[in-house]
Amino acid sequence: MAETNKTLRTCEQGHRYYKSSDCPTCPVCEKKRKPLTGFLSLLSAPARRALEHEGITTVQELANYREKDILKLHGIGPSSMPSLRKSLEEEGLRFKD
Repeated sequence: MAETNKTLRTCEQGHRYYKSSDCPTCPVCEKKRKPLTGFLSLLSAPARRALEHEGITTVQELANYREKDILKLHGIGPSSMPSLRKSLEEEGLRFKD
């Protein structure tokens, strides 16, 4: 079994957690940030953060983008796209052509 070098970290809120990567995101804080409803609640944390970083917080804003441009965002992968398409369809919207 591979050995991982996890280091103990403490976030600004005082949560203690172990991480093996350089990612500074606290898993406890991230759980608290996750929306309970809406299309962002259907996504993984990296995908949600990628959209939020671009200022996309509603499906109406998402409809202003082309699918290929969303796929270029760090944190968005092919597995996120079905959820995004479905969320758009439910609102009678779609990605730009």
